[in-house]
Amino acid sequence: MIASARLRDPNFAQTVVLMVQHDAAGALGLVLNRPLETTVQEACSELLDHSVEADGVLHQGGPCEGLLMVVHTQSDIGEVEILPGVFFTADRTKIEWLLANVGSDIRYFVGYSGWGAGQLEAEVSTGSWVIEAAGKPTVFSDDPKQWSKLAARATVGRYVDPDRIPDDASLN
Repeated sequence: MIASARLRDPNFAQTVVLMVQHDAAGALGLVLNRPLETTVQEACSELLDHSVEADGVLHQGGPCEGLLMVVHTQSDIGEVEILPGVFFTADRTKIEWLLANVGSDIRYFVGYSGWGAGQLEAEVSTGSWVIEAAGKPTVFSDDPKQWSKLAARATVGRYVDPDRIPDDASLN
């Protein structure tokens, strides 16, 4: 999901959210483009009794407090397959294994984005979110301009070649 300019909640301004779970009871997602200034090693080495090999930054998954969660490509320890070949894990033992065994295509999140029954549907109906299919490149992107590029592709990209749209609209 891509936050539209209509979305006024500062927790979600210019965010890209990966939907992990969505059913009649509500929804859980992770903000993909809110890296924190803390590395995974810094955040975890003090809390765990063993070494942490994982590198990269920790991401703010959303405004709801939650334990460490991971999106990765390790099928053998994935709890939920979000997309083909992309898995979600919140189990401590599995996360500790991921922390000790460096792999590519992995994101660590603290906090999450949550919606109660019908809440997300109401936000979508008011135009607060643009729904687009995700893929591995979107999920594991480090591009600081990810939101603006995806928003352009999802909106005017249907009419204009998105690669020709400048990041700064004043340059037109």
